[in-house]
Amino acid sequence: MIENVAIYARVSTKQQENDMQLTPLREFVARMGWKATEYLEKESSVKHRPVFERLMADARQRQFESILVWKIDRFARSMKQFIDTVLALDSFGVSLRSITQNICSDQKDPMGRFTLGLFGLLAELERAIIVERVKAGVAEAQRQGKHCGRPAKIFARDRALALRKKGWSWRRIAKELGVSFSTVRNTVSEQISGVKKASASARKTTDANKQVV
Repeated sequence: MIENVAIYARVSTKQQENDMQLTPLREFVARMGWKATEYLEKESSVKHRPVFERLMADARQRQFESILVWKIDRFARSMKQFIDTVLALDSFGVSLRSITQNICSDQKDPMGRFTLGLFGLLAELERAIIVERVKAGVAEAQRQGKHCGRPAKIFARDRALALRKKGWSWRRIAKELGVSFSTVRNTVSEQISGVKKASASARKTTDANKQVV
């Protein structure tokens, strides 16, 4: 049973707008017989919302069972943020209720369970869309011959090959050139493989020329 709740509101210097939010929220709490802690954020806090962050920190500590807001646009700046925050609150065991929009994420309520399930699906769908976009972007970049991923490590590759031919260990070469063990080994292996392929191609060309003669 809910006893302690939090009220979150973004307030301004205009008292009328504040009353429009806070009065119905306080009246709702009084009707339900709950105890409320108010978290009032100044609207001037655009990029950084310290009160919101404190609200989420207290929610993580289960200092209240539910958060009440006037409307969801006074709580979150985007639908993505709203969904992510509601799911995070649910993991803390805290529900969110918008008193003017009949939105509630309480697991004890059938509609609340439906809402959380829907939000979970939407979040999963968005992640899948992002992954597909990234894959499509990488494929197109590779098709255009662009390098994807981390930039190639710059070091003396020819020297690495020369040191390996002298009998140096991979770790000694890596330490000498200031790169990782795997980078040296992979690079030298690729160079050796390239040399072998070039030699094989040259032999085939020479044999073909001899047959023609």
